[in-house]
Amino acid sequence: MVQFVDVAHMSRWMADEGVQSLIADLVTYLEDDYRRWEQFDKCPRLPSHSEHGVIELMPTADAELYGFKYVNGHPINPSRGLQTVTAFGALADVATGYPLLLAEMSLLTALRTAAVSAMAARRLARPGSRVHALVGTGTQSEFQALGMRAVLGLDDLRIWDVDPAAMDKFTRNAQALGFTVHRATSAADAVRGADVVTTCTADKVNATILTDDMVEPGMHLNAIGGDSPGKTELDPAILRRADTFVEFHPQTLVEGEIQNLGAAHPTVDLWRVVDGQAAGRVSDHQITVFDSVGFAVNDFSALRFLRDRVSGSPYATEIDLVAEPADPKDLFSLVTLASPVAPH
Repeated sequence: MVQFVDVAHMSRWMADEGVQSLIADLVTYLEDDYRRWEQFDKCPRLPSHSEHGVIELMPTADAELYGFKYVNGHPINPSRGLQTVTAFGALADVATGYPLLLAEMSLLTALRTAAVSAMAARRLARPGSRVHALVGTGTQSEFQALGMRAVLGLDDLRIWDVDPAAMDKFTRNAQALGFTVHRATSAADAVRGADVVTTCTADKVNATILTDDMVEPGMHLNAIGGDSPGKTELDPAILRRADTFVEFHPQTLVEGEIQNLGAAHPTVDLWRVVDGQAAGRVSDHQITVFDSVGFAVNDFSALRFLRDRVSGSPYATEIDLVAEPADPKDLFSLVTLASPVAPH
């Protein structure tokens, strides 16, 4: 039997445990895995692009566990009454190849994306940061706000979105969570005076959400919306005067902000910062950019965290996913032993 966490159980687990608390605990799992980064099999995600979006497979493994996530990104979906992003994932035992866990990952990905942002901000944001600006108040925004509060204590939010209804939704949710929310009149207004700026927009285009003149010395930019070829958010001039940190350079070069600058643009692997091999922020005036596109190790950590937290609890069930005949060489026996269906 395979452990299974569906949407209802994932939702209840997050509600009962508290999203902010879960993000804080997941950061620990991420840091543990980033410190052993070189032990993982790694490759850029495998995309299948279409006119309206992309479907991707994100695999990785260490010596004990194999993990993957299936995820889509279709910005047109909300106009159809559908989610922009959906996902599910699995963990398997490397020694046997047997699946161990199958889980919903739309909610879990939001949790892990916020946790990765928080892990990076812990090392890249200016000490004493107080104000968090969010440009884009869609599905990721509340999780991002809670992540930054979990590690940096940021309660003061400045927000902007081209969709007033999205800002209405965010303001309602964030105020209920105890945040102070300033509803800006533009992206420039939102980021003015901010210490941490998160860009999380969904359009599948090379957009300029932030221009160079909006970025002040000492800011940390958490750029999470650019995550596929032809989809970016930052004026390239920002990157030229900032220090840029990435998850996995070969993937970020194709999908991240640095796709507009090419392979020669210098970047720092975030895992090296977490492991103490490279510096993060080194001065109060430094501009830092976390060019985050999402990587399979992040999802591996999230699935491992989920397995450990819900195993044997009411938040998980079991499904019969693996065909196991009494004789391992007689798979056909499962057909012959099945109850026949009477012909019509």
